[in-house]
Amino acid sequence: MTRHLPGILAMAAIVVASNILVQFLFGQWLTWGAFTYPFAFLVTDVMNRVYGPAAARRVVAAGFVVGVICSLIGTQIVGEFGPLVTLRIALASGSAFLVAQLMDVAIFDRLRAGRWWRAPLVSTLVGASLDTAIFFSVAFSAALIWIEPANDVSWANEAVPLLGAGPLLPLWVSLGVADWLVKLVLSIAALVPFRALVTKLSPRVA
Repeated sequence: MTRHLPGILAMAAIVVASNILVQFLFGQWLTWGAFTYPFAFLVTDVMNRVYGPAAARRVVAAGFVVGVICSLIGTQIVGEFGPLVTLRIALASGSAFLVAQLMDVAIFDRLRAGRWWRAPLVSTLVGASLDTAIFFSVAFSAALIWIEPANDVSWANEAVPLLGAGPLLPLWVSLGVADWLVKLVLSIAALVPFRALVTKLSPRVA
């Protein structure tokens, strides 16, 4: 268990940082948290490659627990428009993290025998896409208002051009697409530190 501690600590740090940075906007469509959270997949994939899927799932479980704690803290902090974390946000965040990360672990394990880059790239792209779809739809879709009727998400369902230039769609769709595009870019960029970390931690594993 001790050898898994660095992965657990790294995952916890990413989850905490992302929960803090998501409160700060970066441009019109993103928050700073969009640039830190995708590295959770890097941690999961490195642990999976070096120690196997069971170790990766332990790291995911630790990240989920830390995320729940962050959500509970957020519900007690009242901002300008109410609690920083609503029930919908908490459910969206927790379910997206757990489903996406566990899917990442499963896909990586199925592809681990292929070219070194295939497992981390494919598993992260699928996991990140799931994460974005689950989080933004559960958190903001008008179709799921029944989850928390008292939570006004009308602002997120205002029809605006997609990313300011496309067809008219709910605002939350633009937020989700922007977040997804960042994840795609970082999924590719993360192959460099993935290769370096795996080589350092287990030189005989390529």
